[in-house]
Amino acid sequence: MMVLRVECEYRNSNSVIDPLMTASHRHFAIASFLTLISPGCFAFPMYVIRPFRHQDPQELAVALAVKQFGPWLSLLCVAGATILAGLIWKRSKGRWIRVGAVCAALVSGLGAYLSRVNVYELMFHPIDAPAFEAANAARVDADDMVISVRLQRDARAYPIREMGYHHIVNDTVGGEPIVATY
Repeated sequence: MMVLRVECEYRNSNSVIDPLMTASHRHFAIASFLTLISPGCFAFPMYVIRPFRHQDPQELAVALAVKQFGPWLSLLCVAGATILAGLIWKRSKGRWIRVGAVCAALVSGLGAYLSRVNVYELMFHPIDAPAFEAANAARVDADDMVISVRLQRDARAYPIREMGYHHIVNDTVGGEPIVATY
């Protein structure tokens, strides 16, 4: 059997450069890939778990698994992108590939940070001091749904339209502290 071997080299100055991709470019491609994974550990669960959207059971299961393991995976991505940025910085003379590698490591770090922050607590912060008005003065449409609570002589109605954004209301009804949730 005969094997044909072809070698391509491009000679510039006194160095040999692979015409397809240098080591720095390969490192940059890998760092870019890691940079996409790290923010994805935050973005995918955020996209799937957002409110007022149908959530497929399998899609939700994957999003919850990514939410659980994403912080560790994103740390690995940051470590890899940072190591590769260091290698690129050391071995490459090109300014833009160096800047790109550092930016890739920084974006990867941002993704790792965001995958550790519970953005749902930031988005759906509880109402700690709800304001109420008399039922006849309230601007609630006839077809609006409410959560109602009556304890002793006190009664409260929490519109679902508001609860959909906050999910939790800390309140006191009839002298008893309660938590209304939706």
